Parts: sequence; structure tokens; C-alpha cells
Amino acid sequence: MAGNSGGPWGGGGSSGGGGNRGNNGDGRKPPEGEGPQIPEIDELMKKGQEQLRVLMGGRGGSGRGGSGQGGGGGPAFTRGTILIGVVVAAVVWVLASFYTVKPEEQSVELFLGEFSDVGNPGLNFAPWPFVTAEVIPVTREQTEDMGGARSSDDGLMLTGDENVVDIDYQVVWNINDPAKYLFNLRDPRQTIQAVSESAMREIIAQSELAPILNRDRGVIADRLQLLIQETMDSYDSGVNIIRVNFDKADPPQDVIAAFRDVQAAAQERDREQNVADAYANRVLAEARGEAAQVLEEAEAYRAQQINSAVGEASRFSAVLEEYSKAPDVTRKRLYLERMEQVLGDVDKIILDENTSGQGQGVVPYLPLNELRRNSTEGNN
Repeated sequence: MAGNSGGPWGGGGSSGGGGNRGNNGDGRKPPEGEGPQIPEIDELMKKGQEQLRVLMGGRGGSGRGGSGQGGGGGPAFTRGTILIGVVVAAVVWVLASFYTVKPEEQSVELFLGEFSDVGNPGLNFAPWPFVTAEVIPVTREQTEDMGGARSSDDGLMLTGDENVVDIDYQVVWNINDPAKYLFNLRDPRQTIQAVSESAMREIIAQSELAPILNRDRGVIADRLQLLIQETMDSYDSGVNIIRVNFDKADPPQDVIAAFRDVQAAAQERDREQNVADAYANRVLAEARGEAAQVLEEAEAYRAQQINSAVGEASRFSAVLEEYSKAPDVTRKRLYLERMEQVLGDVDKIILDENTSGQGQGVVPYLPLNELRRNSTEGNN
């Protein structure tokens, strides 16, 4: 019976009868085509247990294919085995407790799941399993595409003058407080997106369309950055808004052609207004110049008349003073000076009466002066 317990062909697995695995129990070969048989699964399991027992410090079985004699029911733990286990556990614990933080990162240490400390760049120690650490990139810039870049409908916003504008913009941010970032926000990226969209819609609703399309893009970007930062700070989010990139602000595609016509007409109106303003400024400047000139001439005439009157008054005062000293002489002098002024440029002939009373005392003469004057006028 013992000889038939080794396998299906009658070979004993532990009695040495398995050495001739190619023959049947009665010495016959197995049927043609079946080939040599693979080892039994039980035998492989027993060999593996034997090798494990040897590695753990036990003794291997003396028999082949069966349970070893005197091997014991399990691994034998010795001092060496325990020391090796302690060393391996210590190495594993050290490797699990020390971690490295890069210069652009910070770590958040959790003691039994609660916030404990923030780790700095370099080698840090967190005694596992009581303290765990989560490393977060804090200086890396992260970008949120907003408006039409994310969805065509998200970019459509209503302005203060009841127009619709299509806006694309980006919000660039990083982390300035990793502890707040981890514990105060459930989904930081979704929160930033929601706050950014709400802030942009608020600003656009308070603005008119023309400034948004032309000159106020920088002002809107700065105001949007400030509003997002204030809102995120009110959440204790630990997020820092670096900048806002205002990429595009256009009318909706359905009305962009008509809007461009309106813009062209507005530009033409502004051009004509500028031409009219330039003409008005030129004419006004000329009128102001002429008025200033007339005013200066009037001021000069007034000064001249005043000075002339003052001079005449001074001269009259001087003559009066002399007249008071010698009235007859002064009267005669005044008479002579006035007659000289009156008769100085007059052609005249003075006749002296004949004292004897005889004859007329006038000799007829040819008017040479009149003849000379007439000949001069004829030549001209």
C-alpha cells in the first residue's frame, strides 16, 4: 500500500520509488504520447516550506518529498533573526520618516491627521506613522483659462450700456500658504475659476462697451486682479493672484460686422469733430490775437494822449509863470510865435504903405511863383 501512495503511476514520492518517474508501477512505460509527468503541487509546496524554514533558522527535513523529521511545526526565531527584523524595521521606518522638499516646494506635516507644521526646502523629518507630510509646489505659476477660452458661452458678458461683449482672459496664481490651501478650500482650482468669472462679470456690468474694447483693458485687468485677491483672502485660501492676462474683448460673432460698421462711423464722426475743433481753435486764436492787438493800440493811444496832455499842461504852467513875471513881453512873444506858426507855410506878400501918400507904391510884377508851380504840376 505504501508503494502506491506516491502518485498516479504507483511511484512513491518519499520512498525513493519516484526516481523512475517514466515507468508505471508494474515496470511498464506510460502510454505513448503522454511524456514525462510534472511534479505534484503538494510536493512543490512542501519544498517551498522547507526552503523558507531553512532561511528562518530552522532545520530542513531529512526525507525528500514529505515533511522533514524533527523540523518542527513552524519557523524557529533566534536572536539573529529578531535582530535582523529590528534592523530592517528601523531602516524602513527611517526611510518612511525622512523626506526631501525641493526649493520651489513646501510641505505640510500632519500629526494624526491634524495640521502640525510647515516643512522648509531640504531634508525634513516626520516620524511615521504618527506624522505624515504632503509636499506642495508653491512657486510654480498655475494658469486658469477663463471666458471664451474655456467655453463659448462663458465669455459672453453684459456691459453697463446693455451691450454684449465676448471676453477671453487668464488668471495666473500660485500658493503662498500651503496649510490654508489644503484645509480651507475643498477644490481650489474650481473656487478660483468661480471667483474670477464672478469678479469679471461684476466689472463688465459697471463699464461701457467702447472703453472695454479700446483703452480700459489694462485698468480692467488690474481691477480684476485686486478683486479676485480680496475675495480669495476673505476665504483664507492661501492663494496669491500673480497677474491677469486680458487676451481678447470683441463683440459676439453674430453682430461683429455690424459693430465694425458702427465703429467706423464713430471714428469718422470723431475725425470730423476734430477737424471742426481745429478750425474753431484757429479762428478763435486769430480773433484773440486781433483783440489783443487792438487793446494794445488803444493802451498806447491813451498813454500818448495822457503824456501829451501832461506836457501841454506843464508847458502852459511854465508860460503862465513867465507871464506873471512879464506880461507884456510874454504876450508879445506868444503873439509872434503863434503868427509864425500860422503864416509860416503861407505864400504871402507884405505891402508897406507909402508914407508920402503919393502913388500906390506897388510895382506890377510877373507872378513867377505861380508859373513855376504850374509847370511843376504839369510835369507830374
